[in-house]
Amino acid sequence: MSGLSARDAALGYCTPLAREPITPAQAEGVSRMLKALADPVRLRLMSMILSHEGAQACAMCDLTEGFDLSQSTLSHHLKVMHDAGLVDRHKRGVWVYYKARTEAMDALRTLFSGDLAAPQLA
Repeated sequence: MSGLSARDAALGYCTPLAREPITPAQAEGVSRMLKALADPVRLRLMSMILSHEGAQACAMCDLTEGFDLSQSTLSHHLKVMHDAGLVDRHKRGVWVYYKARTEAMDALRTLFSGDLAAPQLA
């Protein structure tokens, strides 16, 4: 017996899960990403990185427009995003380039879309 009253069962309460929820480890990883994105500057930076043509990595100079912040402040925000697993960075010459991590974007997309084929997030 499921323990549901006939009334609750008829009203559809306590319906079975349509998919497995994320694991505790996945929740830790996603919560770090969401915490990093909870800042308006970092959310805008993420949007700019994701909007970059052809999903190419973009340089810091591409990201400074539209912000009334110093480059060092923006670098700090990008470091927080990197540490949270949202972006990868690499240096070419004097410029540091940033690109969204596919695995991170897939994990966030899966969480919010209800996609049944959830990717594994370490």
